[in-house]
Amino acid sequence: AASNEALRYVSYPTQVLGKSCKMVPVFLMGILIGGKKYGWDTYLQVITVTAGVVIFNFGAPAKPGKGGGSDSAYGLSLIALSLVLDGVTGGLQDRVKKTAQTLNNNPKAKPSMFESMMYTNLAGAVVALAFCVATGQLQEGIDFCKRSEEFIYALSAFSISSAVGQCFIYFTVTEFGPLLLSTVTTTRKIFSTVYSVFRNPDNRLNQMQWTGCFMVFGGIIIEMVADRFKPHDKPKKA
Repeated sequence: AASNEALRYVSYPTQVLGKSCKMVPVFLMGILIGGKKYGWDTYLQVITVTAGVVIFNFGAPAKPGKGGGSDSAYGLSLIALSLVLDGVTGGLQDRVKKTAQTLNNNPKAKPSMFESMMYTNLAGAVVALAFCVATGQLQEGIDFCKRSEEFIYALSAFSISSAVGQCFIYFTVTEFGPLLLSTVTTTRKIFSTVYSVFRNPDNRLNQMQWTGCFMVFGGIIIEMVADRFKPHDKPKKA
C-alpha cells in the first residue's frame, strides 16, 4: 500500500529505484532479523541483479503520464517505509523457520506453506479492517458492494485467483526462502519482456536494457555455479 501511494509523490527515477531495490532490504534483514549467513556468491548476486534491474528499468522509455513529479518528503518516506517493511517481512519469515527448527529440535522442521499463508493473511485482514474503520471507508465499501452485483463477482474472481497465486508464493518462501522469492518477483518483468521480444520481433530492447538483462542473467548464473560447487552434507549411514 505504501509503495503504490508513494508513486503519486515521487519522480520517475525514484519510482524506478524503489521498484528495483527490493532484494537489498530482504537480504539485509535476513541477516539482522533472521540470523541468516550468506556466502560471497550471494552478496555478488544481490549486487549484480539489483544493478541489472535498475539499468533495465532506467533504459525503458517512460510511459505517458508516469513521469511523476518532484520528490516530496512524504513520497520518499513511503518508499523507505515500503522497502523497510519488505525487508522486515523477509527477515521475520526466516526467523519463524529458524524458531520452528529450534522448538522441534529438528533442523528440517518448518511451518507449512498453508500455515504461513493463513496467519499472514489473517494479520493483513486485521490491519486492513482497522484502517477501514479508522478512515471511515468500511461502511462506504459495504454499501458499494450492496449496490453492485457485478463487483461482487469480480471481487470473488480476484480473491480466488489471488489465493491460488499465493500458494506458489508461499511454497517458494517455505522451500527456498524469502530472498529467492524477492529475486523472482524483482526479475519477472525482465524475463517476460525478453520472452515477448523472442515471440514478436516487433518488440525490441535498446542497448541499455540488454545490458541490464545480461547483468541479471549473470547474477543468477553466479549463484547457480557457486551452489553447484558448494560442499553439501552427505547423508549419514545408519
